Amino acid sequence: MGSSRAVADTSPVRTPSPGRSAAPGQWPVVCAVSLGGGAGAAARYGAGLLWPTAQGAFPWTTFLINTVGCALIGVLLVVIADLAAPHRLLRPFLGTGVLGGFTTFSTYAVDIRHLVDDGRTAAALAYLAGTLLAALAAVWAAANLTRVFLRRRAR
Repeated sequence: MGSSRAVADTSPVRTPSPGRSAAPGQWPVVCAVSLGGGAGAAARYGAGLLWPTAQGAFPWTTFLINTVGCALIGVLLVVIADLAAPHRLLRPFLGTGVLGGFTTFSTYAVDIRHLVDDGRTAAALAYLAGTLLAALAAVWAAANLTRVFLRRRAR
């Protein structure tokens, strides 16, 4: 049998200097993501106000927000890939920021928990799997449709 002796980690630990949390060149990206995230979260909040989900009901609003957000991510990534030289802040602002703020994993998880707590385990499992499948299908379909549209437009 081998030795049970622990090996001490002697690698240096780097701690950030006070007041320096991001490299200076990263601040524009951090700001773009922050501004986009605020706009996306506000849009999600607005959708929740326009189409509220009643207590105990299936969370259709969150399901649709996440599905639509994933479809828009599919469109965005294809459009950005086809642009000759997109601005370096476009993807962080729109993708990570706006669409990351618009879609919501936390509300999805809370909705599942509420369905389970209400004794609606089958609905919770359907929501869990359905959202995942719908989100993946939305990205795939939107990306492919966008590619077709861009190819036809280029002719």
